[in-house]
Amino acid sequence: MKRFILTLTILFSFVALASAKQLKYVDATQLNIIGKVLPTPKPFTRVDTEKYPFEDKTIQRYAEFSTGLMVVFSTDSRTIAAKWKTSPVNAGYNMNSILYKGLDLYIKKDGKWIFAGVGKPLMGKAPYDEHEGIIVENMPEGTKECLLYLPVFDRIDALEIGIDENAAIAPMDNPFRYKIVFKGSSVTHGTAASRPGMTYPARFGRDNNFYVCNLGFSGRSKLQKEYARIIADTQADAFVFDAFSNPLADEINERFDDFVDIIRAAHPHTPLIFLQTERRETRNFNMLIEEREAAKQKAAEEQITERMKTDRHIYFITSEDFLGHDHIATADGSHPTDLGFTYMLESISPKILKILKKYGIR
Repeated sequence: MKRFILTLTILFSFVALASAKQLKYVDATQLNIIGKVLPTPKPFTRVDTEKYPFEDKTIQRYAEFSTGLMVVFSTDSRTIAAKWKTSPVNAGYNMNSILYKGLDLYIKKDGKWIFAGVGKPLMGKAPYDEHEGIIVENMPEGTKECLLYLPVFDRIDALEIGIDENAAIAPMDNPFRYKIVFKGSSVTHGTAASRPGMTYPARFGRDNNFYVCNLGFSGRSKLQKEYARIIADTQADAFVFDAFSNPLADEINERFDDFVDIIRAAHPHTPLIFLQTERRETRNFNMLIEEREAAKQKAAEEQITERMKTDRHIYFITSEDFLGHDHIATADGSHPTDLGFTYMLESISPKILKILKKYGIR
């Protein structure tokens, strides 16, 4: 019996080895990496922290994440795999490892981006920094247009795409039009989405064929001037701000005008669309949170209303329906799940699209 088991083990090892030999790997930097607001010296980093330094070390670390970045390529391979290297950090308490460190693949079918598979990070044993696996296999023959989202809450130090040994792979042009930048808090960052392509900015982009860049900075989006300077240097057709989730009422009152002034000096006529912060479920019974959040919402509405008197290119979208009304749309009372983002998009998408249409963006 032991000899039989040993024989099977050796046989399976040879099969696995043979399967592995059938794949070849291509450095993703040879393909097309999109989703950055501005060029960066590191291929998988969304903000150049040398040019735009932050005193806050957490912000500095978040800036190096691959949040919102995508690799676009075409291949006739029937298998798509990946090898990638991240930081050794484990996933957060309110997110899963696929969102945190994994990959999310979409393939175009009948003119739409359809989910194809995920790159599952190897989390069985620390240090959680080396990952490898097949994303999708046994696909039909023919050339596929591929869109691969990179991790939302980690950096990528290296990435290789695996394809069948006899297959071809090539960089693809950016398949999206216009450029819409989303700047915001952990909600925009995508904290409780199920996978990288399910954040609300990513979904808004795919749903409408817009080129969307994600500048979500979890817990650290407080109308700082550093962010405004990045946005001022960024050429985009529109900016959408989840700007009022993190700052307290006093911070909103103190910083809002300076934040907008910096942006307006560079983009006098570009639409700036501000989203009211969601009504967090944590307010339901905690009166201290209720008081604080109500004050934030009041300050935001007052600041926006006043600014709109002299700036006809600023817009404000209220948040009554962001989380629905059935109390099942967050992971922890604050961060929307995929369902929460569905409710949110159902609320904001028609309003954003109506605004963009005024500027010929459709």
